[in-house]
Amino acid sequence: MLKNEPLRIFRRVASASVMTTMILVAVFVMLFPGFAVAAQGVGHGAVPHLDGADLGLLWVVPFAGILLSIALFPLLAPNIWHHHFGKISAFWALSFLVPFALLFGFDLALYEVLHTVLLEYIPFIILLLALFTVAGGVRMTGSLRGTPAVNTGLLLLATVIASWMGTTGAAMMLIRPLLKANEDRRHQVHVVVFFIFLVANIGGSLTPLGDPPLFLGFLKGVDFFWTAEHMLLPMALISAILLALFFAMDSYFYAREPARKKPTPRSAEKLGVEGSINILLLVGVVGAVLLSGVWKPGISIEIYHVPVEIQNIARDVLIIAISLLSLKLTNSESRRLNAFSWFPILEVAKLFAGIFLTIIPAIAILRAGADGALGAVVSAVTTPDGQPINTMYFWATGILSSFLDNAPTYLVFFNTAGGDPQHLMHDVPTTLLAISAGAVFMGANTYIGNAPNFMVKSIAEERGIQMPSFFGYMAWSGLILVPLFGLTTVVFFL
Repeated sequence: MLKNEPLRIFRRVASASVMTTMILVAVFVMLFPGFAVAAQGVGHGAVPHLDGADLGLLWVVPFAGILLSIALFPLLAPNIWHHHFGKISAFWALSFLVPFALLFGFDLALYEVLHTVLLEYIPFIILLLALFTVAGGVRMTGSLRGTPAVNTGLLLLATVIASWMGTTGAAMMLIRPLLKANEDRRHQVHVVVFFIFLVANIGGSLTPLGDPPLFLGFLKGVDFFWTAEHMLLPMALISAILLALFFAMDSYFYAREPARKKPTPRSAEKLGVEGSINILLLVGVVGAVLLSGVWKPGISIEIYHVPVEIQNIARDVLIIAISLLSLKLTNSESRRLNAFSWFPILEVAKLFAGIFLTIIPAIAILRAGADGALGAVVSAVTTPDGQPINTMYFWATGILSSFLDNAPTYLVFFNTAGGDPQHLMHDVPTTLLAISAGAVFMGANTYIGNAPNFMVKSIAEERGIQMPSFFGYMAWSGLILVPLFGLTTVVFFL
């Protein structure tokens, strides 16, 4: 009975992840009966199109509302938030969808919801669920102790492999061993914060496998190794300073641990890795993602004007199969000893369902370029005679990536710079570097800047660590990362 329990829980989590968004659509249909009529006749007529130039900044209020809810509710009403964050996320999603449908029509609303759910949210949550499940089956055995040297070494290792395994894969695999090594320490928050800085963001700088914006660049024609060649020095500079700063800070806190007693041995196990098959499965997940980027059979299934390409369906099926295989091959007791639970992925699934929907108008406004409500930002990256301003490309891409999805933000500025990969790589490589570095590095500025940030926070809180609030975390990034990004600007973009 217990053997099949993880499979049942996995199915429940997967269902909840998808149904969270689909329920919003169903509620929408019930509120507006004409919605269903407008949705009929798939394949007839023009494809609905949302012109971001028609939207004012007022449409971004629901997105700002869900961000403020994430920031303030855990501080002001933690019990309400813990039990009702899914309902709060749904409220903000509907606060965008209902007026949007009334003003722009139900067919366009349906198209935008389906486009977001089918092409963005479902693939996003399937990948996160897989990495969370597979990485949760890797358990470090023995009594590794969280000294400053050990912690810095683990951060260095995770930062290096993030470019090849992806920031989410590396973060999910190594956050639990790091937390276990430090479970006897009183000061742990800084360890998790620096882990988010380095592993969940900056470590993914060197290959298209590391972070979604770079993968999009690869699909657009940027050479696979161009990224490593040009991003290596900025990444090495920031990583080296962050690791040195972390070692100094961790040494300070370690010296002030109460009693300075040697922790009681946790077990008689030798230092090692349990569930190592999951490391191979993680490679399989990365391979499935890469396959969807290079295999282009030209076949798709259209659902109300939204083409779902066959390679993406194959990727998602493979990833789900790998996740189920991980549950089957990993001992349930090993997951229990790893303090594995499904709450973090459920929290992310429900909150990001609201984020993905409320972000629709923000991304549309950004894509409108100089004609949109954020046109001043887009126009600020070029001189009057059309020359790129690399410092502005770095900061504009970075600041918007801190709060919006960094993948479409990368594409907006990639296209603003001309959109020709050969021209960008060979004629204005510093401009492409500025766009790439801004999108990847500054995802570390907030909890929602990159997918693994919030996952790591949730896992740490599940272990009893009192993580900073949304704004509290921004204080950490503002004091530590922003000056480093300023140094990066001076060294590489002036």
